[in-house]
Amino acid sequence: MKGLCIAVQFLTRLPAPSVSVSNDAFGASMRWFPVVGLIVGGIVAAAGWAGAHVDSWTGALAALAAWILVTGALHLDGLGDMADASGAAHKDRDRLRAVLADPHVGSFGVTAITLQLLAKLVLLHALIDHRQIAALVLVPFAARIAPLFWTRWIAPLHQGLGARFAGAIRPTDIAFWTLALLATAWFHPALLAIVPVIVLWGRWITRRIGGISGDGHGAGIELIETALLLGLCVETAL
Repeated sequence: MKGLCIAVQFLTRLPAPSVSVSNDAFGASMRWFPVVGLIVGGIVAAAGWAGAHVDSWTGALAALAAWILVTGALHLDGLGDMADASGAAHKDRDRLRAVLADPHVGSFGVTAITLQLLAKLVLLHALIDHRQIAALVLVPFAARIAPLFWTRWIAPLHQGLGARFAGAIRPTDIAFWTLALLATAWFHPALLAIVPVIVLWGRWITRRIGGISGDGHGAGIELIETALLLGLCVETAL
């Protein structure tokens, strides 16, 4: 359970028991990321359910606010950083990496974060309006399986978070969470939309940047969450 406590402390703003953390223990905590996703999803769904007693838009706003608050906008920060770096695409790779390392948020980052929040708000409203609140629990869960694949597939960009995760994920971890994803997809096949997004984001990261970092993981999680919300909306409409 130590790994779960570390993962909760890292991925959320929820209170968790204080534990000593070595580099190896921190890296191994990634195995618990999907469990933290279930916790986040449960909170998001509960907030959406409570807000929906007013109307669907209030439910969507409550769910989005809970999503941001419980994660501390951690992955949105990564999305903004990746968007700013992409804005330097006309430069060489070294320039792109320099922009990625800059802690300041530029216009590309602000635009990406704004569009992401708007997209989530609209998609949350659609799902809540169609009484698919329970499905929201599974979106953060599935999205946090993706970093396990990227860690096994893509070399770390530098000696940061990506490097601390490298080597911590075993084939058995991949197999277990793949089976868990397939089990949930039996009830909501739209969750399988995660597969092409994992591949496309991984290929983009590899070709454009040359390695995965904490920002790459965070931005990828955000993109997958939006893709899964969209997939669930399409599934509901069919």
